[in-house]
Amino acid sequence: MLPMPLEFVLFAVTLAGVAILHRRNLEVALVGLAAISAYKWLAFDYALATHFLHEWKLVLNLLGLLLGFAILARHFEDSGVPDLMPRILPDDWKGGFLLLILIALMSTFLDNIAAAILGGVVARKVFAGRVSIGYLAAIVAASNAGGAGSVVGDTTTTMMWIAGVPALHVADAFIASAVALLIVGFFASRAQHRYQPIQAEPRRDVHVDVEELGVLSVVVLTRVLVTGLIIGGAVAGNVLIEFPALGAWIAVLIGGRLHPIPWGEAKNAWKGAVFLIALVLSASLMPVAALPPASWETTLGLGFVSAVFDNIPLTALALKQGGYDWGMLAFAVGYGGSMIWFGSSAGVAISNGFPEAKNTWQWIRQGWFVPVGYLLGFFVLLMLLGWHPDVLK
Repeated sequence: MLPMPLEFVLFAVTLAGVAILHRRNLEVALVGLAAISAYKWLAFDYALATHFLHEWKLVLNLLGLLLGFAILARHFEDSGVPDLMPRILPDDWKGGFLLLILIALMSTFLDNIAAAILGGVVARKVFAGRVSIGYLAAIVAASNAGGAGSVVGDTTTTMMWIAGVPALHVADAFIASAVALLIVGFFASRAQHRYQPIQAEPRRDVHVDVEELGVLSVVVLTRVLVTGLIIGGAVAGNVLIEFPALGAWIAVLIGGRLHPIPWGEAKNAWKGAVFLIALVLSASLMPVAALPPASWETTLGLGFVSAVFDNIPLTALALKQGGYDWGMLAFAVGYGGSMIWFGSSAGVAISNGFPEAKNTWQWIRQGWFVPVGYLLGFFVLLMLLGWHPDVLK
């Protein structure tokens, strides 16, 4: 008697609960997953164990990346490098703008979760610990924008690449990403400058001198090296075995020989990781057999759907169905999740370090420029290149 399957109703209630009860988001997500699972099992005798076993690699990858990159963030923050960023960044609103561009550039070759986390670490330092929720939304948008056009920058684009989509077709998304980044960067940076200006100079007690061989320099060099190892491990794991988390954790353990592993950071990030996994598994239980017919209108809508629905199953369905313009789809499902903090793994990762970002209303209110950037970027791409569906062979 419902206008839609009950699974969708339960999922919608779960998402509404996460948005309203943001201080209890983990409990809400777990209760929602339990309710959806129980209904599938009781009403349809659904093979839950088989389904969840099928999702094991995705679950381990998300868990490993969120925990591993939390350790990465601590090594990077303690290296002293973020404290020196005021020497590089302009000391007005253009400093925040340049930082967002750097985050997007990092995300083109590095997983967008890591790019967002590293950007958040730098922002915390250069803005003296006062980072607005709107600027946090901009960091997530920048990391997702950079990853949208790169086959190694986002899980969804890597899926397309593996399925046979040429990397140059995915790269069309960079046109839309550039437009969105300009919009987001301009408004977010000016708002952040009014909220908390960037530091004009680094603290006097921070020095990173690679020429010295003293105790301080050895620690700094070691942390920088470990940071590079973890980044390199994630990239290698993604390219070689399609499992970036494994590569990242191998690097974490190797790095532990050079500097003690800050296990406390992984402990602090586990709740966010479990929360994201609960939402992803709930989304995977939705009875979506196919998407609407492929068109630019459908693709535009999928961007908004990605703000609340995991983009990995959406991408898998699109690849199975075929007939999409893959560059346009990559931008839609990659960048679209930036509109709400739990719409992408990068947003969840940022919220682990900045709990205030879990206020969904403030994210939408202060980050209003994120959906504006999405719409402008999408239609500029459509106007310049048009709709060119590509059927996979």
